Amino acid sequence: MPLPVALYSTAQVRALDAHAINELHVPGYTLMKRAGEAALRFLRTRWPTCHRVVIVCGGGNNGGDGYVLARFAQAAGLTVSVLAAVAPESLRDDARQAFSDYIASGGQIHAFARERLGDGDVIVDALLGTGLRAAVRPELAAVIRTLNGAQRPIFALDVPSGLDSDTGVALGVAVQADCTVTFVALKTGLFIGDGPEYAGTIFHDDLEVPVPESGEFAARLERITEAEITAALPRRARAAHKGDFGRVLIVGGGIGMPGAARLAGEAALRVGAGLVTVAVAPENVVGIVAGRPELICLPLSEPSGLERALERADVVAIGPGLGQSDWARQVLETVLHHPGPRVVDADALNLIAAHGAAARDDWILTPHPGEAARLLGTHTSDVQNDRLTALERLIKRYGGTVVLKGAGTLVGATGRTPGLCERGNPGMASAGMGDVLTGAIAGVLAQCRDPWLATRVAVLVHAMSGDAAARGGERGLIAGEVALGLRACVNL
Repeated sequence: MPLPVALYSTAQVRALDAHAINELHVPGYTLMKRAGEAALRFLRTRWPTCHRVVIVCGGGNNGGDGYVLARFAQAAGLTVSVLAAVAPESLRDDARQAFSDYIASGGQIHAFARERLGDGDVIVDALLGTGLRAAVRPELAAVIRTLNGAQRPIFALDVPSGLDSDTGVALGVAVQADCTVTFVALKTGLFIGDGPEYAGTIFHDDLEVPVPESGEFAARLERITEAEITAALPRRARAAHKGDFGRVLIVGGGIGMPGAARLAGEAALRVGAGLVTVAVAPENVVGIVAGRPELICLPLSEPSGLERALERADVVAIGPGLGQSDWARQVLETVLHHPGPRVVDADALNLIAAHGAAARDDWILTPHPGEAARLLGTHTSDVQNDRLTALERLIKRYGGTVVLKGAGTLVGATGRTPGLCERGNPGMASAGMGDVLTGAIAGVLAQCRDPWLATRVAVLVHAMSGDAAARGGERGLIAGEVALGLRACVNL
């Protein structure tokens, strides 16, 4: 089954547990048994030939899930070894019951030992779960490092132990799982920050707990899905002409930097914009026209030369290759003086960070973590350690729609549930990728005229194109290949 769209905070998932127990009258131990059943099902789905499983249990409810899984796996005919990383005597409530039932069924446990990890085809991580908020204690950190070095696939229950289930940050050290089954609702930390790196393939089971329709349970994030592509870019009428699909103006390409503007312009064309003009320093015109004659080139000696082009454009994107000279600053001021949709990227963002700008509703800002840090007056590490909070701060400070680029790109706007793009790959960490995204946003926006939808869709198709291009290998992937692949992605 496909994963749900909505992602929730750890506090919300705990509230859902409490709702199930107190309002729906589902005993906590029943939920734990459902989790064990789901874990066994997904374990056998992922590793159908697995006959031996080692389950490493901690001291809380995550350990309880492990003991339930051990009992069910043993009953299903698997050879089960349970290693207690925390003394079972410390278990309480439902976890204690799970341990007792496992022992009563004939199960045995052993103290955690490195040499016993080789007894399993798969190792199950049932150490810590979602309750962790501070760095992993040294004794359990040693266990996690041992698991990661065991050269066996790891199956994590709920979240990989050591991972902050809200921010996706490893709290000192975290289990490097091959796959994770998460219960009740999807946790945000599995999908942002370094969460995907630790969680691997994600499975989900809601344990028959519905999410109530109330503000308390409003999603913290929403996954961006392919269905949005058709919503933004429906099938074209047979009698359509290029004027129906918008006029895009790309402003950038300062002296010696024609490539960024060309990539942005080509991306706008590839997603379907009707007419695309690039306004660049005069010496860049020949190089751009020679390489991509479909682009209209406007030689820009003085900012005043933009006036007519700005009046004709439906969408303007500024920043690719712009530079940070006095000329660039004047060009930015001219563009921002005109009303209408604006996609702001690269050097335009750096100029705003350096010189300031008032918040506005009609622009789309597309910073990478370094640019976001400059816009917020903080450090890149602060942005990466809590990307969702950084997104919220950018929206509050600058308004409009904000794209926080990176692994797990986020899209946010005032009054909207932020969107998350799970696609993309490390091969896209190369020059020009942001310029392609800028052009894609402008091109989709020129067609659908909905900044929120256009931004989400452009982020998704940009990542999808990157993934398609990376099938031949991530290393050496270049931005032009991603621009070229956009056409297939917007024609699903």
